[in-house]
Amino acid sequence: MLARLELTEEEKNLFSKQIGSIIEYMDKLNELDTSSVEPTAHVLPMKNVLRADELKPSLPNDKALQNAPNKTNGFYKVPKIIE
Repeated sequence: MLARLELTEEEKNLFSKQIGSIIEYMDKLNELDTSSVEPTAHVLPMKNVLRADELKPSLPNDKALQNAPNKTNGFYKVPKIIE
């Protein structure tokens, strides 16, 4: 449907000038020697910032539940939302 856009003569002139400017800029960029530039996906070096998984003791159950407004049998008690 986009191919069927109706443009005024003024819009056609404006868009053709803009596209011409873009193509000129791309031609200017193509003049650069990039043979020694390594292709990249990101400008900055990427590294994994996640820590390694390590087994550690967890919080004791009574400490984890000490501020819970409702608890039962060592679990948080929440209102039933599914019938």
